Amino acid sequence: MSIEKTTLPNGVRILTEKAEHVGSAAIGLWVRTGSSDELENEAGISHFIEHMLFKGTPKRSASAIAEEIEGRGGMLNAFTDKQLTCYYCRVLEEDVEVGVDVLCDMLINSLFDDDELEREKGVVIEEIRRSEDEPGDRVHDLHLQRRWSGHALGLPVIGTKESVASFDRDDLKTYLKRRAKGGHVLLTAAGAVNHDKIVRLAESSLGEIEPGEDLTNLDRPVGQPGDNFISQDVEQVHFCIGSDGPSLYDEDARYAASLLDTIMGGGMSSRLFQEIREKRGLAYSVGSYGLSYTAGGAFTIYGGTGPQHWEQVQELASLEMKKMREGGPTEDELFRAKKSVTGMMVLGLEGMSAGMMRMARNEIVRGRDVPVEETMQNFNAVTQNQITEQARSIFDSAKISTTAIGPFEK
Repeated sequence: MSIEKTTLPNGVRILTEKAEHVGSAAIGLWVRTGSSDELENEAGISHFIEHMLFKGTPKRSASAIAEEIEGRGGMLNAFTDKQLTCYYCRVLEEDVEVGVDVLCDMLINSLFDDDELEREKGVVIEEIRRSEDEPGDRVHDLHLQRRWSGHALGLPVIGTKESVASFDRDDLKTYLKRRAKGGHVLLTAAGAVNHDKIVRLAESSLGEIEPGEDLTNLDRPVGQPGDNFISQDVEQVHFCIGSDGPSLYDEDARYAASLLDTIMGGGMSSRLFQEIREKRGLAYSVGSYGLSYTAGGAFTIYGGTGPQHWEQVQELASLEMKKMREGGPTEDELFRAKKSVTGMMVLGLEGMSAGMMRMARNEIVRGRDVPVEETMQNFNAVTQNQITEQARSIFDSAKISTTAIGPFEK
């Protein structure tokens, strides 16, 4: 399989990867914008626009948008992150034209009907309320908000009830016009696709997008250490313990940090899972994850435990961080982590959706195709010392912050 790329005169990029012997395609329409690009009065507007793009165009009603894809056996969805928004579908080979047309129609021609807008405000506000009622989810947002306070990457993607309630049609159109410029828009497709045909399908609509780029230049966030305990009437203590990590552009560090994540909390064989859940039964859910953005990153240990075990879980997490900081991984841990990461990568790419998304992210971040073999070589080249160096930086006790929601005394 090889990737073909066409750039329209306005800067919109179209990338395809044809796969033989498959009867479907994954298609994604990407806009390089998210919560970190929003002005103070726009908090959550990227996510709100994601909702509104499904609410109708002059050509299709809201129900017709869904039926055009789902009624043909396909699926249609979207997601918004801190720096990216993606509208995507999975369709049969004979419906690729429909899939491309629906996605482009949504982005270019959405009506932002006032009645639909008011209804969707209620939907998103209920989504915010639901997240507030789920401490296991909410704690992750609160952790970054506190750690990166005052920085755009610390803002929650979903916004606030107050900001969402304030949006009107002009706000949405103004933001989309500012952010969805040619240099920010990318159409990717993988599977049973023909590159030239997709270019022809897309250029009539995406070619109308205003050229240019409106890049948000972010300084690297510097995490604030310390504890933030939020009292709530819940059964468990839901927690995040973490520090800053590498950005998308910290080449060597991000591969080592990814393997560190796998060893520390990336599965049932990880140190945290074994020590906290398997050996002592102190938690059902415990693990770790890394986040990487253009300007910086974060490394977080998370979990939920009973209030009576909270102090012991903190001590165990601190001990595991110290052991990794001082001793690094064993040779066996490093070998298994490399096999796990590269194996999951290969298995994931057997699906068209994963291949489509990988292609898009490489283009957006690297500006080029990054072969899987190159990524695997980079992981396999990581040494024990490199992981230890990352552990010393990330698990520096002076940099650690802890956020927890639980039945604490007020």
